[in-house]
Amino acid sequence: MNAQTSTPAFDVQRVRADFPLLARTVHGKPLVYFDNANTSQKPRQVIEAVDRHYREHNANVSRAVHLLGEEATAAYEGARDALARFINAPSRDELVLTSGTTQSANLVAYSFALPRLQPGDAILTTTMEHHANIVPWQIVAARAGATVQAAPISASGELIVEEFVKRLTPEVKLACVGHVSNVLGTVNPVRELAKECRRRGIPLFVDGSQAVPHRPVDVQALGCDFYALTGHKMLAPTGTGALWARKEHLDAMPPFFGGGEMIREVKFSGTTFAEPPHRFEAGTPNIAGFAGVSAAIAYYESLGFDAIRDHERALLDHATARLREVLGLRIVGEAAEKEPVISFLIEGAQATDLATLLDLEGVAVRSGHHCAHPLMQFYGVPATLRASLAFYNTHEEVDAFVAALLKVRRLLR
Repeated sequence: MNAQTSTPAFDVQRVRADFPLLARTVHGKPLVYFDNANTSQKPRQVIEAVDRHYREHNANVSRAVHLLGEEATAAYEGARDALARFINAPSRDELVLTSGTTQSANLVAYSFALPRLQPGDAILTTTMEHHANIVPWQIVAARAGATVQAAPISASGELIVEEFVKRLTPEVKLACVGHVSNVLGTVNPVRELAKECRRRGIPLFVDGSQAVPHRPVDVQALGCDFYALTGHKMLAPTGTGALWARKEHLDAMPPFFGGGEMIREVKFSGTTFAEPPHRFEAGTPNIAGFAGVSAAIAYYESLGFDAIRDHERALLDHATARLREVLGLRIVGEAAEKEPVISFLIEGAQATDLATLLDLEGVAVRSGHHCAHPLMQFYGVPATLRASLAFYNTHEEVDAFVAALLKVRRLLR
């Protein structure tokens, strides 16, 4: 296959036509959007689903017997069904709809971890985690007199599995890991980690934000206890996401947020709560956003993850090879198994300066610590430049990106 073309099974130009924003120009240049690990672009099918909800079905969920209320509830609950199918959850009732992984992690922190933590206990995570998979655990650990420990990684950006397993001591009441690193693209061996956790009776929380846009996820096969995902990274609107949790955990967890819709009966003498998952969904949700979630999942299913992964792997290989041609460029994290995320540094140039100048060339990349301060500290750098690719990107965009990078580097000399 020619490196500049797609396989017949995956027509990237046809796919790109579904994404209105990709046709934009920025500073007079064609947009090259390589900030997908931050947020994905949205296909017209998702945009139209949100628009259609507001134009035709706008009402609150579960609070009216009129037709609009029934339609809004059907859309919202339909997203739960779609998400359960998408990650192969055993039951739709194990899916809590949230605003994203951050809310999901906080729900587990306060409703599951905090009631179980005692002084001297620990929560185990890893050096490569996003802050959303560190800070909630730190907050509840501090309240309980517990600690948060981090398993180390190698210089190539891979989790040292034996060190993670060594730290699964009786003091650890919860283990946490990202399925895919948002900085390095590293794919962690979740199934192996889950097996080791189960052997010791330690629940495992998985941050799946960076995995679900790129690969099929089967929570039953993974064997974890909790799996969180974020809608806006997988073609869906912002403010959407989900937490999958084993039924026995949800049944034992008290509610974290209180308000309407999560109750059976409220009296001043006491309140009885709804069954999971609804006891964790207080207040009015992002109903239109979840209509978009269903459309996003349908879009992934229409393409198929085999085709998506073949295209993205070819993109990653091409981008990695082209970046290695740039003198003075250092790729940060080169795990054997990666998703299409490349963080890098260029000798003598600040990441933020490069990102600012690349924007003037129409190239959108991320610079900074990427909500991963401990990882930056591990590598001894304040920031990196990150190019994160998606299935709607092209080899030609990679070449344009590298050409722009060479141009702006000359300007900084």
